[in-house]
Amino acid sequence: MFVASNLLRDLLPYFKRKLKAVYDEREIESIFFLICENRFGLKKMEALGGDKRLTESELLEFRDLVNRLSAHEPVQYLLGNTVFYGLTFNVTPDVLIPRPETEELVDLVIKKYKHQSNLRVLDIGTGSGCIAIALQLHLKESDVTAVDISENAIQLARENALQNKAIVQFLQMDIFSNQVNSLGIFDVIISNPPYIPDADKNAMHKNVLNFEPHLALFVPDSDPLKFYKTILDFAQTHLSEKGEVYFEIHPDYGQAILAYARSKHFTNAVLVNDLSGKNRFAIISN
Repeated sequence: MFVASNLLRDLLPYFKRKLKAVYDEREIESIFFLICENRFGLKKMEALGGDKRLTESELLEFRDLVNRLSAHEPVQYLLGNTVFYGLTFNVTPDVLIPRPETEELVDLVIKKYKHQSNLRVLDIGTGSGCIAIALQLHLKESDVTAVDISENAIQLARENALQNKAIVQFLQMDIFSNQVNSLGIFDVIISNPPYIPDADKNAMHKNVLNFEPHLALFVPDSDPLKFYKTILDFAQTHLSEKGEVYFEIHPDYGQAILAYARSKHFTNAVLVNDLSGKNRFAIISN
């Protein structure tokens, strides 16, 4: 046997030994306890102090997880789910793993509109559906539409909506095509589009670069604002009179996005910092 015993708590030293070249100790512990909770429903203290013993097949499963984690595969893909804004979402390599910064983006919208009802919301590049679903569940009687170019992403987003009891219209759509002209008028247009320039690939962590979908991450160095420009062009004719556009952005391109918005006659365009103090969001309106 590759561990001292089949007690669940005795696997933690094994995790630390095998993964120390990939993660720091705190990250390893977080991953271990996340797996314990996901796989066995045990909280941290229950996993550490309990007498849960693993079967041989369970031990082999843990060894396989460690091997995949050693190859930088994200734990969220290993488990098949993650938590976003207090909700559980299934995730696969067809979609980005939802980030804490994107929770902040959702929170900006919810805080602004939580006392309004019947909002018409459009989420562009929905991926797992996390933004659209969280907004639909937290905004009273909201009418939420979400689009993505990926058929697999749309199918997964629909499953996540069903799992979370949210009512969202999901549409497979290329926003660079004339398809978008069929969409209506919206009070909120929100997007976390691809915004990492190709030149930054070499600086990316392996768990992102080797496993998450490049379609949802990267933009050409020659036109890093391509998604923002297209969405703002669309918003000129599809945003309600008092509506707002909410973007998650690359901190380096905030001013360029605001400049483009103003060139399209949007009179209100501001940047908002994330919790780490970086320019991470843009809010744009007429």
